[in-house]
Amino acid sequence: MLDKISKKILVELQNDGRISNVDLSAKVNLSPAACLERVRKLQDAGYILHYSAHLNPQLLDVALLVFIEVVLDRTTPEVFDAFSKSVQVIPEVLECHMVAGGFDYLVKARVKDMNAYREFLGKSLLQLKGVRETHTYAVMEEVKHTTRLPIR
Repeated sequence: MLDKISKKILVELQNDGRISNVDLSAKVNLSPAACLERVRKLQDAGYILHYSAHLNPQLLDVALLVFIEVVLDRTTPEVFDAFSKSVQVIPEVLECHMVAGGFDYLVKARVKDMNAYREFLGKSLLQLKGVRETHTYAVMEEVKHTTRLPIR
């Protein structure tokens, strides 16, 4: 169980992963040495997985965000495993989740535009072993986007 200070450290690091240890320690009311030790313990315990930068998809020419429902032709462990391994190496795929419900996987991908999406779908996703059908939802507006987890 995390104490109040560790939770506050996690909140601050989610707000700014590049915050200096000195600034972080001031925000959580710890000495810099004690704060650094807490952060190391949080990393070692697996609470902090990694640090990254959020990039602007428009400036990087991958402005079109799509969600794709994927239905497999068979729901066997071998087909699930093959799909899971194959989707790992497709750079346009940002996230892929096995789900319960009317389809097998939900894929989140970014591409340049609709032409690039059609090419991605035909040359990448539909070519994966076991894919029977897909249904695509193109995002018209991102209403909320965050990677911050709620910490209570």
